[in-house]
Amino acid sequence: MTLPQAVPFAAQWLDAWNRQDVEAVLRHYAEDVVFTSPLASRFVPSSGGVVRGKDALRQYWTVALQNNPELRFRLIGVYAGIDTIVLNYRNQHGRSLCEVMTFRQGLVAVGHATSLETSDEAPR
Repeated sequence: MTLPQAVPFAAQWLDAWNRQDVEAVLRHYAEDVVFTSPLASRFVPSSGGVVRGKDALRQYWTVALQNNPELRFRLIGVYAGIDTIVLNYRNQHGRSLCEVMTFRQGLVAVGHATSLETSDEAPR
């Protein structure tokens, strides 16, 4: 994915999240996607933070949104590599996050959600 492709992708992805439209977000993901997130452990404790497959990702995100109905993202930056993009954005609490996505045949095959942790933002 090139930067000219990544920018409209990022806009669509954030728009779908801001509408809380899980199905619209999932259209960008492969059936056998592997997704990691520190939050996955909270909402799907048995996952260990690793969600495998589109159906499991749908379940995780549905539960997560039910527990976070005010979710809102604002794009900060889009970075492109070889078959990989990084989206840097802020959530509704102003926390900086990055999503690292590796593509296969135009769909996200591997995704990693990350967040900035500083001494004043360390988990409590």
